[in-house]
Amino acid sequence: MIVDFHSHTHESDGTLEPQALADFMAERRVDVFAISDHDTLSAYGRFESSARVVTGIEINTTYRDNEVHVLGYGVPLDDSPLQAMIEHNRAERAKRVERMVAQLRRAGYGITVADVLREGAEAKALGRPHVGKALIRLGIAPDIEWAFRHLLRRGKPGYVPSTHATPHDAIAAIAAAGGVPVLAHPGRLKDRAILDELAAAGLRGLEVFYPSHDADDVRYFRDKARHYGLVMTAGSDFHDIRYHTHGVGVAVEDEDIRPFLDLVCG
Repeated sequence: MIVDFHSHTHESDGTLEPQALADFMAERRVDVFAISDHDTLSAYGRFESSARVVTGIEINTTYRDNEVHVLGYGVPLDDSPLQAMIEHNRAERAKRVERMVAQLRRAGYGITVADVLREGAEAKALGRPHVGKALIRLGIAPDIEWAFRHLLRRGKPGYVPSTHATPHDAIAAIAAAGGVPVLAHPGRLKDRAILDELAAAGLRGLEVFYPSHDADDVRYFRDKARHYGLVMTAGSDFHDIRYHTHGVGVAVEDEDIRPFLDLVCG
């Protein structure tokens, strides 16, 4: 089965319109997918697809010096306990961008908030990729990878952590909305013990199948999922074909993904 439960449109920090991303999923013969934009569900209602679609969202948090992203699936599109967190996070994202720009300017880089807003004109939630794109357009950075490595990662002049929510907050808000909280790309955690803590805090799933997870990672996280009774998910984390050349769609065994589908699709 080919699935993809982690992808982004220009409603957050991706480059494709929702329909274009849905069309890309069809081109790659994806059977079931979710769009998981950061802190917004606005892509839903803006595309049509013959594939099964699961509602999704990604909430960024920082915890114990780790970037911890929590995916929420099967969440309602109307008013719910999750909406308050979404609105708060969007406001905090705007403040974070202002701090990033201020720090970059103090370091001698000629970037303004207006430059970033131009890059995120379609987005409901601003983030580091919009700052990176502004740096590229201004000729300060040659590409997004360079911008992150030299200016926007931890320890670099433009880095500002997202401290407005913890993963525990995100898990609780997703669960309160009736959704399924899943830990995104756990292989990117510096401290994998966070997974054990979150499993005890209401986490329901784990993104076991992810482009940067090697065979050892998949084996490790599969074992963790089984140990804690977590469902397994798969996602490409697609944003832009220029930087995510693997495209969309992840091939998985039916028995690996079926428990998740049963949980969110019935």
